[in-house]
Amino acid sequence: MTINIQWQDQNGYWRHFQSKQNQADAYRVAQRRAESTKKRHRLVDDDGRLLDLID
Repeated sequence: MTINIQWQDQNGYWRHFQSKQNQADAYRVAQRRAESTKKRHRLVDDDGRLLDLID
């Protein structure tokens, strides 16, 4: 299963950042990037289902 990391821009649109195969690694990457950029990130699966939202 592919996990897509997306981030929310200043207009509220979700932008693709990266794809990962490992969910734990995807969560770590998204959490670190959310802290460093101060932007909201989310993890989405292949079917577009929300797995996690990181502020």
